[in-house]
Amino acid sequence: MAFFFVFIALTLGITYWAARRTRTTEDFYAAGRVISAGQNGFALAGDYMSAASFLGIAGLVSTTGFDGLIYSTGWLVGWPVVLFLIAEPLRNLGKYTFADVVAARLRQTPVRIAAALGTLATVIFYLIAQMVGAGGLIKLMFGLSYETAIVVVGAAMIAYVLFGGMIATTWVQIVKAVLLLGGATILAFMVLAEFNFSPLSLFSAAASRYGDAVLAPGRLVSNPWDAVSLGMALMFGTAGLPHILMRFYTVPDAQAARKSVFYATGLIGFFYLMTFILGFGAMVLVTPETILAVDKGGNMAAPLLAETLGGTPFLGFIAAVAFATILAVVAGLTLSGAAALSHDLWVSVARKGEATPIEQLRVARIATVALGIIAVFLGITFKGQNVAFMVSLAFAIAASANFPALLLSIFWRGCTTRGVVTSMLVGTISTLLLIYLSPTVQVDILEAESALFPLKNPALITIPLSFAVGIVVSLLGSDPVARDRFAEVERRVHLGAEA
Repeated sequence: MAFFFVFIALTLGITYWAARRTRTTEDFYAAGRVISAGQNGFALAGDYMSAASFLGIAGLVSTTGFDGLIYSTGWLVGWPVVLFLIAEPLRNLGKYTFADVVAARLRQTPVRIAAALGTLATVIFYLIAQMVGAGGLIKLMFGLSYETAIVVVGAAMIAYVLFGGMIATTWVQIVKAVLLLGGATILAFMVLAEFNFSPLSLFSAAASRYGDAVLAPGRLVSNPWDAVSLGMALMFGTAGLPHILMRFYTVPDAQAARKSVFYATGLIGFFYLMTFILGFGAMVLVTPETILAVDKGGNMAAPLLAETLGGTPFLGFIAAVAFATILAVVAGLTLSGAAALSHDLWVSVARKGEATPIEQLRVARIATVALGIIAVFLGITFKGQNVAFMVSLAFAIAASANFPALLLSIFWRGCTTRGVVTSMLVGTISTLLLIYLSPTVQVDILEAESALFPLKNPALITIPLSFAVGIVVSLLGSDPVARDRFAEVERRVHLGAEA
């Protein structure tokens, strides 16, 4: 329990320090653009290594075996897409949100409204997963009710973002990334020590106890189309996550943005290798029956493994690390959602760019409180879901609503405002509709016998649909202003705003 209070004290200290330095909207949204590539690499890794990664993947592997690997590899392989296609254009074209980039040569109002809808849908689904993980963790550690735990986490999250903005969020992410990598490394080392430091011995022990099926695909994702759809969501969703894209505005230039992605990819790859060791370690040393008895989503596998190997003190440390992970990620998500509401909708659409800096900050803070309350409500509603799976749905929305619009607007001269807006709206609405009609909601939550849409993740349908709609609608109309400004945007993509 002491580890919890040490972390809370440390992060509150960071928030107090950051609050004294957060004076402008640029400080609040982009940390004054003074974060170095190395610092941003850790912050990106911190944003990405969420509760879904640490708690969710370990839980899925411990209860289903090999299929949990699809989450580790899917999330990792999305980073080259960010490195080669997104990081540099985003830093050179944007200011605070990804909508700045999409709207760079298109009409502002319709693009920002559509982008805000996609951003908020992604953020809310992602927040649900983090809140569900937080509720289970606090309940396990302190014996509080799940609902009380959700309210406590929501209050802490609002405080971090409300007072510290992006400066506090960035440094909390850096601290959390170091703690998470350190904690996971120690736990993986302790697991391997039980098997003479041989991963093969660990896998053999799992197979001998639960059968060879745990080392083969098919237990979690039995439909091949489901596997392809999930993989597409995880791979392309990374390049559309608003809280990840927002991080590229915190560094001074495009070169630092690229470097930070390189650092983050290495850190994230190392971390995901360890989650597989932790998952199989929990399967053998804790057992799936014990894990599911504590949390039916399997999310407490890593903390229970820590208790088995290191006793209550190590459980306290790992739980504090997981708590740090959740708080840091929900703070980043809340900040990106607040930016969509205040910067894209209020300042750019409602006030036509005429809002004063004080007004912008006030609206951003009101939006932060509103999102925090929504997150608490949804966290309570979705109690008992596996957090890794919930995040995969957020990735499907990001991959379908944001990623196609980003690529089309940056790299295709013939792209029009109508095409991009239609692409984002169809991507968002079709993904939400198919998620509702999928077995995830109809069978798992509403307890119906079957679902109208057969796939658990709709990305296989919605990503191509979003691209196709954007291209067809653009070809059916013309946008002379957007076409004329393409050369200017292309120059800024490669040379920056000063070119």
